[in-house]
Amino acid sequence: MRGRNDGGQSKRPVVLFCMMVVCLCLLFLYFSGSSGQAGSAALEYGTKFTRSLGWGSDADGDDASEESIFGTGDTNDVKLKSFPVCDDQHSELIPCLDRNLIFQMRLKLDLNLMEHYERHCPPPERRFNCLIPPPHGYKVPIKWPKSRDIVWKANIPHTHLAKEKSDQNWMIDAGEKIKFPGGGTHFHHGADKYIANIANMLNFKDNIINNEGMLRTVLDVGCGVASFGGYLLSSNVIAMSLAPNDVHQNQIQFALERGIPAYLGVLGTRRLPYPSRSFELAHCSRCRIDWLQRDGILMLELDRLLRPGGYFAYSSPEAYAQDEDDRRIWKEMSSLAERMCWTIAEKKNQTVIWVKPLNNDCYRSRLHGTNPPLCKSSDDPDSVWGVTMEACITPYPEQMHRDGGSGLAPWPARLTTPPPRLADLYVTADAFEKDTEMWQQRVDNYWNLLGTKVKPDSIRNIMDMKANFGSFAAALKEKEVWVMNVVPHDGLSTLKIIYDRGLIGSNHDWCEAFSTYPRTYDLLHAWTVFSDLDKRGCSAEDLLLEMDRILRPTGFIIVRDKAPVIVFIKKYLNTLHWDAVTVVDADSSPESEENEMILIIRKKLWLPGGSQKDSR
Repeated sequence: MRGRNDGGQSKRPVVLFCMMVVCLCLLFLYFSGSSGQAGSAALEYGTKFTRSLGWGSDADGDDASEESIFGTGDTNDVKLKSFPVCDDQHSELIPCLDRNLIFQMRLKLDLNLMEHYERHCPPPERRFNCLIPPPHGYKVPIKWPKSRDIVWKANIPHTHLAKEKSDQNWMIDAGEKIKFPGGGTHFHHGADKYIANIANMLNFKDNIINNEGMLRTVLDVGCGVASFGGYLLSSNVIAMSLAPNDVHQNQIQFALERGIPAYLGVLGTRRLPYPSRSFELAHCSRCRIDWLQRDGILMLELDRLLRPGGYFAYSSPEAYAQDEDDRRIWKEMSSLAERMCWTIAEKKNQTVIWVKPLNNDCYRSRLHGTNPPLCKSSDDPDSVWGVTMEACITPYPEQMHRDGGSGLAPWPARLTTPPPRLADLYVTADAFEKDTEMWQQRVDNYWNLLGTKVKPDSIRNIMDMKANFGSFAAALKEKEVWVMNVVPHDGLSTLKIIYDRGLIGSNHDWCEAFSTYPRTYDLLHAWTVFSDLDKRGCSAEDLLLEMDRILRPTGFIIVRDKAPVIVFIKKYLNTLHWDAVTVVDADSSPESEENEMILIIRKKLWLPGGSQKDSR
């Protein structure tokens, strides 16, 4: 008996010691967990570090954010969701510009500030999660360049603008088709003559608007059906045609159906999704914008977007009418422009053209207290996604002030010449040139993989969903296409480099829907877009549905991403009515992600009711 008692007594200190260790561990974990962000960040770093050494698996622990939404690449990892077909009434759904959503969510928006035309995206529980059907009778769009002047009515079955604007030659209802004579509210007799008149006012050589390659990018505000932008293209000038989803419904849809670059947006309360100093010319022709509101904040947004020496061409009654109200508006606009250091380049007939200064001298010579003020030095003029406008003037950086201009080469040399603003991102000219060369090789490979599936006129509207420096678009310079270069809102500010190359694009967050109509792009290029989405924890299925929404029937998708992403997407091909054209291993290069693959997809032409047509 004593031996048993002695044994129990000898174990008791060990037990007490173990209990103390457990208590200390629990206390440590409690205080580590309550120590906030630093503790959790250290734990996360340690977990990632051990995994990189192979000391753990993704299943270790209960941190769901560490588990990829794509699994390991095993086809059995993917749990398929079903995608029903949306009701026909949603055939033109734009999720983040849905007025029904605004009404249902009872959002309190200021109509005078155009907030109801700005982006308001549905929360996850209000997303439709279904396939957007084409309208009945939908046809493969007419090819460029014929599409500039004529489209199928069945694809956009709306003729109200043809009736409302019949005296202005916006568009003509012509039976099965809709014709676009090239007119506009201010240029009834054709955009081509109007554009030549602007060039003449600016004394450009031979009345050609591109000014020997020095005028390349244009912002057309309140663009209508974008005939102004459509007719600029023949002069090697590319416009971002901008209009809201307002009473002139479908105007941007018509523009994109025609093969003309366009974007749904409004000058409201938030900055437009473009970086500072992106455009040589801003244009407003009868755009019905109150430029004087809120201390001139909308003109100041144009000022932010114009390059040094950039122009604002304004055609409106205020510029020439003689009634009392128009004279008052013109006087106040002229005063505002003068305080912004704009000068009149020319005023003729019904159009006035202001020019922005080349440097900061005028800003610095204004009297103290002059409004509008200069923006604070802490303001980043290239930070735009969801950023509220400010009623202030964006001065030039010191180097641009000293240079007295943007320092850009004329088009087309601009496309491949390293722009000065590369230095803002600490990117060398050598790195820029290597990126351009690499993407030329990649694009050549894409077209070889597409083979006979792509004819010279098969593709017109292209979107690069993660454009970086725009080298994918630059590689397509010899083709009759245009590219919407999308740059993630939370990444490097490379969109300004894209504009400095003479290309166009927009910031965007791929956790949300893009600001465009359904069926507006012929080709989507997604380079590591899904992998980036995985890191943020957003829904890959939602992105697949969004890509299907904006892709035209018979259009193509090129996905360049990791192997598990490719496996994931392939599982959804049948559900989405997509065909796999080819899947191959990507080239090996230092810039490539590990195990990168290429998947090329073609969307079938399917119609409501389940019928499908051959997309060949």
